[in-house]
Amino acid sequence: MPHIIVVGNEKGGSGKSTVSMHLAVALARSGLRVGAMDLDLRQLSFGRYIENRANWCARKGVDLPMPRFMPLPDPATFDLPDGPALHDARMAAALDALQADTDIILIDCPGSHTRFSQYAHSVADTLVTPINDSFIDFDLLARTDPETGKVLSPSIYSEMVWKARQTRAQSGMRPLDWIVLRNRLGTTAMHNKRKVGDALQSLSQRIGFRIAPGFSERVIFRELFPRGLTLLDLADLGGESMTMSHIAARQELRELLGALHLPVLTQTA
Repeated sequence: MPHIIVVGNEKGGSGKSTVSMHLAVALARSGLRVGAMDLDLRQLSFGRYIENRANWCARKGVDLPMPRFMPLPDPATFDLPDGPALHDARMAAALDALQADTDIILIDCPGSHTRFSQYAHSVADTLVTPINDSFIDFDLLARTDPETGKVLSPSIYSEMVWKARQTRAQSGMRPLDWIVLRNRLGTTAMHNKRKVGDALQSLSQRIGFRIAPGFSERVIFRELFPRGLTLLDLADLGGESMTMSHIAARQELRELLGALHLPVLTQTA
């Protein structure tokens, strides 16, 4: 069975699609067969990122490592009424189609609660939750006392992850490894960073996730999207100048990949 990585939270603007694409390409460059799904059926940012990559490679006549993108099958192919059963059947069919020839399946979830996202969380071996370094995004994980900053209770999203863990345990599946990324970090407001960091550390021990550094806020990520490129591609392309910012960003990606502790990487090392 392939290892399933789900990149998800229920808030937009946290960099999920950027994280998804960079992880997918990094894993493909490691020699793994990577399948990809985008469950944000309205925006399809991850899917368009992969499409941009395929188009750019075709125009330039270059061959870059590419995840295999799998759209959800047409609902008309199922003899089911619209509803949870149909959504689950479409998810199951897409995963079945990828499982035969992939080592990793990476699923990018929308910034809202959907049945597709709920299904993805229930089958995830690794859950990656990028959040911006602010208490606005922290509220996705837990509610806090505005005066003391003390964690009062887990959020609805955290409760959904807890239920996904229970479902996996009852089914005899591997435990879910939940990783929260402090993503899109800026260089200012150090006091706020410390407060968010302290709150995350306290919450991680309470509801059971690991904390890993994500990507700093950099213009290069917005520039790469139209061509479907990632930081790891730049060194292989003639005419692409590598700045110190690019090199630092590549190191952030390598550190993130190492922080995931993926068993498939250990097996292929």
